[in-house]
Amino acid sequence: MPVTVDYYMTLNSPWTYLGSALLAEIARRHGATVNIKPSKFGPIFEQSGGLPLPKRSPQRRAYRMMDLKRWREVRDIPLTLEPKYFPCDDSAAARLIIAAKLQGKDAHKLSIELGRALWEREETLADPAAVSQAAERAGLDAAQLRASGPSDSELDALHEQFTREALTAGVFGAPSFVLPSGEIFWGQDRLELLERALRA
Repeated sequence: MPVTVDYYMTLNSPWTYLGSALLAEIARRHGATVNIKPSKFGPIFEQSGGLPLPKRSPQRRAYRMMDLKRWREVRDIPLTLEPKYFPCDDSAAARLIIAAKLQGKDAHKLSIELGRALWEREETLADPAAVSQAAERAGLDAAQLRASGPSDSELDALHEQFTREALTAGVFGAPSFVLPSGEIFWGQDRLELLERALRA
């Protein structure tokens, strides 16, 4: 029976972007379904004891930068370490991912291209043109998705719902992958362990 992996993510996380394409490959290899759930990690940090990047100690910020360089090489992804528009307002992009998901489109592929806009192309997700171009690269029409989908308020409500679901599942960081058993794999560096679990 095919396994569904709940994928709690945010576009403002470089770790989400570093692992997004590999997650898609792993899911294809094992016939798994990725149930993407864009979430707001500010509230998740507040309730789980995490700190936003500016409030972390200098040691932790320095290690994060070093680790991003390592994983950029391991994943062979030309990620920009300090993009011009990070962090940016990703609400319109999150709405589009949710709209694509509701319409049965490849919302995961869309999220990869939106991540590429921020982390490789140094575009802001607050720019409708950048969001539309990312959708086009994913083979989707952003205007059509929004025209035939729910309203902003309905999509925002689902964004909040996914955030609550993440907290209920025990998620505390992005990206997180949750199996039907409730087992959580936090971080793109746990994807190989996720694949091991899917194989088993």
